[in-house]
Amino acid sequence: MKDSNFYKKVIEALLFCAGRSLKLKEISNVCDGIPVSEVKKILEELKKDYSERGIRVVEVAEGYRIETIPEVAEYIKSLLKPKKFRWTKALLETLAIIAYFQPITRAEISAKRGGVNVGSSLKVLLENGFIEVVGRKNLPGRPALYGTTKFFLEYFGLKSLEELPPLEELKKLSE
Repeated sequence: MKDSNFYKKVIEALLFCAGRSLKLKEISNVCDGIPVSEVKKILEELKKDYSERGIRVVEVAEGYRIETIPEVAEYIKSLLKPKKFRWTKALLETLAIIAYFQPITRAEISAKRGGVNVGSSLKVLLENGFIEVVGRKNLPGRPALYGTTKFFLEYFGLKSLEELPPLEELKKLSE
């Protein structure tokens, strides 16, 4: 019979190897169907275990993952030399509109940005996995509807879209 300590090792290894956030139910299924409540208890233990280390267990995008702590980011960057992704004002505005008004069409995004062509911004956001086509609008031509992805939540460290700041706060910042 496998005990809680064994599953703690399994869950730690799953989080380490996954490279993405894992949902409680997904972890439970892999761990011989142990109760989700037990998975959650083990995850809380792992959070405590890692509280004074260079990595941590965090809840993000409706799941859990292991990530490095912010204090060591510069060292990680010097080792990995990540490809630079440059956020432009146009990209941020386009992504914000999609995040707050999804599902939304290209024409609706353009209108909210003041009639600006958003094609290149959409292309970059799609290529980098921040947005995806989530459906088609029931209009002539059936335009694509865009929405954010799980990667968007992970990248910005959000558990869900409900954690986005209220739109009114953003309007105040831009004034």
